[in-house]
Amino acid sequence: MAYQSTNPYDGKILATFDEHDAAQLEAKLQAAATCFEADWRKRGYAERAAILKRAAALMRERADELAKLVTLEMGKLLPQSAGEVALSAAILDYYADHAEAFLAPERLTSARSGETMVESSPVGVLLGVEPWNYPYYQIARFAAPNLMAGNVVMVKHASNVPQCALAFEQLMHDAGTPAGAYTNLFISKDQIGQLIDDQRIRGVALTGSEAAGAVVASRAGQNLKKTTMELGGSDAFIVLDDADLDKAVKAAVSGRMGNSGQACTASKRFIVVESLADSFLEKFQQALGKFSPGDPLDKQTTLAPLSSARALETLLDQVERSVAGGARVVIGGARIAGDGAFMQPTILTDIAESNPAFKEEFFGPVALFFRVPDEDAAVALANDSPFGLGGSVFTEDVERGKRVARRIDTGMVFINSAAVSSPELPFGGVKNSGYGRELSAAGIQEFVNKKLIRVA
Repeated sequence: MAYQSTNPYDGKILATFDEHDAAQLEAKLQAAATCFEADWRKRGYAERAAILKRAAALMRERADELAKLVTLEMGKLLPQSAGEVALSAAILDYYADHAEAFLAPERLTSARSGETMVESSPVGVLLGVEPWNYPYYQIARFAAPNLMAGNVVMVKHASNVPQCALAFEQLMHDAGTPAGAYTNLFISKDQIGQLIDDQRIRGVALTGSEAAGAVVASRAGQNLKKTTMELGGSDAFIVLDDADLDKAVKAAVSGRMGNSGQACTASKRFIVVESLADSFLEKFQQALGKFSPGDPLDKQTTLAPLSSARALETLLDQVERSVAGGARVVIGGARIAGDGAFMQPTILTDIAESNPAFKEEFFGPVALFFRVPDEDAAVALANDSPFGLGGSVFTEDVERGKRVARRIDTGMVFINSAAVSSPELPFGGVKNSGYGRELSAAGIQEFVNKKLIRVA
């Protein structure tokens, strides 16, 4: 299937790119392997850092054009696209500044005499399989730590954001990466499998769906290769009886509607203690009703389209099945008429455990609302999910919030805030949300060899 850039606002095809043939793919893989062995792994941290710092500076210089590409290809509101560019540049800077300290040799104390240490060394060529919802941020958080660790990276980006993929590759080239250090790939699913089988690929990182993660992890496991998996989420947003209601509603809106709800860490299941449930639902409904669709390039637009017509159809089907299973639509529930892939902001409630909505992830502006009698019931419901990525707890008692956070089975919990991302915060989940971590000091440790060196 060709890589095709289609504007989700009006359905117009912007550009089409052919997949690499077998000879092209082999040439790129060999270039990456040669670059690793002959060049990149031999460079010091300072030299690698200078290149990443230059890439970050170029991102900021080109911020307007890079942000516009995101909006054109996947529909993100332009101010949010600009924010993504800024965050991606910050990630490049962060690892340029801190990688050497993160990977510094660790001296160990041993009962035996002699000097003992653990050193970190790169493992080789890595394959990243990345999604469309944050076209630069997703690849920055994969590429930056691994390039600074001395690995080289090959990135298979989503087929609907090819221009963003090429723009990031050009950015890295212009910053001074040697040929093969950073490689964009336009390849098929079969070719992904071939790369995983190839012994020149030493690790695989995937951000995407459960289904994609299962396939890639299985293939890599057959080849005894390390993987990290950042998969889906159905994050709980818990509002306890002592929460500041206005603060909670404001965060609920941003947590559900950011990126048109197309984020694995978006707030999706709103679990509110009975004493505040009616008031919260009323205010939440009023706030969602104020969103207005329009051209995402227009800074006045508040509701962007979904990334594609297919994404909209998937979400509409989920809502339809949920209603058929007994759920009630409080607001929205339908497509917005017109050419764009617009979905009405939607709230579903009365969701029984037997309803398919109870366990599914809704990737778009659809909120699931639950009322519970108390804190214990809120925690139990939050944990009653196949996912374990993030979540939020709202309470005016911070110590209570910490206690509740510790009981939630996820990789991340935010107290009195919807999920946020920053270079220094580890990102990752448990259960069907995957394994491994990106960002922070943890993110650079995933694909390095922790080598013991001992002098007798």
